[in-house]
Amino acid sequence: MAEPSSVPRILVIDDDNEVRYSLNRVLTSQHYEVQEAPNGEEGVAAVKKQPPDVVLLDNRMTGMSGLETLQHIRAANPKQLIIFMTAFGTAQTAIEAMKFGAYDYVVKPFDPPKLLALVASALRTQADSKSAAGYKPVINTDEHKEGIVGASAAMQQVFKIIGQFAASDASVMITGESGTGKELVARSLHRHSHRAAKPYVAVNCAAIPENLIESELFGHERGSFTGATAQRLGKFEQCDGGTIFLDEIGDMTPTTQTKILRVLQEGDIQRVGGVDTIKVSVRVVAATNKDLEQLVREKKFREDLYYRLNVVRVKLPPLRERPEDVPQIVDFFVQNLAKAKKVKARKVAPEALTLLTAYPWPGNVRELENVVYRSAVAATGDTILPKDLPDEVREPKAAGGTDSLEPLFDRIAKALRAQHPGAEMTILNAAMTSRLPEGASKAAAKKRAKK
Repeated sequence: MAEPSSVPRILVIDDDNEVRYSLNRVLTSQHYEVQEAPNGEEGVAAVKKQPPDVVLLDNRMTGMSGLETLQHIRAANPKQLIIFMTAFGTAQTAIEAMKFGAYDYVVKPFDPPKLLALVASALRTQADSKSAAGYKPVINTDEHKEGIVGASAAMQQVFKIIGQFAASDASVMITGESGTGKELVARSLHRHSHRAAKPYVAVNCAAIPENLIESELFGHERGSFTGATAQRLGKFEQCDGGTIFLDEIGDMTPTTQTKILRVLQEGDIQRVGGVDTIKVSVRVVAATNKDLEQLVREKKFREDLYYRLNVVRVKLPPLRERPEDVPQIVDFFVQNLAKAKKVKARKVAPEALTLLTAYPWPGNVRELENVVYRSAVAATGDTILPKDLPDEVREPKAAGGTDSLEPLFDRIAKALRAQHPGAEMTILNAAMTSRLPEGASKAAAKKRAKK
């Protein structure tokens, strides 16, 4: 039995004989195998009989239109890569084509080099999809109900601290850059404490106007200020017996800092406009992305309050310092999106995962979550491919010459070493060389060889 040909096969669906002839010549010049269909009906039948690698589909045809043909092909083969062709590059055409699952679209008359580049890109995408065929989830989301994912040494230390101090009433200070998951840690501390059955209340101190924060935290009496038409309970009263999470504590005003200190020292509050003190039992967990020690030195944050809050310290590392956790975090987000039926994508191509691991993530886990969601929505099949990633992730710019590529290699190598011991350089060469600036890969290799 003859083995199937490894030559890519392109199906051209167009009712114009001259267009089909021209495309045939252009494509065969690159040694592609070309099949033709003069209308949508025959094109759909050809795909059902033997799916080609790529379909070039015209928009305006006699009989079944291009958009109708597109929908029929995608229904027969949801993974079929289709490049839509149109002589009318209107917004509606582009939107409709992409909505129904086209890989991309081109406007007639064609520029042969650009068309061939698009076909080559589609073929690479197909190869990426095949490489993801053996994808298996790397974590069980049921074991990560806390929402905090990571096997790195830094994250294991975070988990250890949560386990050691969750059951106590000690105040906790969580520090770390924006997007590292400080509130997830606060929720986990509450969930594993003896206060778990009581309320958990989160307050963003930076989001509340200065003239309202005292009322928000401690409540107010009726008539205490203009607009106070009724008595209101503050956050501390609302979570009596539970846990209050004060996010962005470094933005709190000196006056409010003094009142927070009193709560921690005396265990009581006083509503705005009130004269009575109210006893409350609340565990305080605070968080900030600022350098509180520097604020204390600058007299912008009370030193006594700092020591009251900083009984237990949890330092969350930025994502760029733990790239080995990126595959697990990506898998966690993809699985949860799929379970919620928000997206069709259920797996990630190895090449896409390599790029996600290499990116430094200035916005940390929050940025990664947004990128995974965006990429899963952009995916036309069940796999997130490199083409689905944002430009800044897919084509990271090396600012400052080839020397700045060293951290990039180091981040990827560290992550791949954990997943594929001994194979990281082979994967690096295959995945990254073509994406580096011209000459950069050789320069970086020479620099590494000298070390």
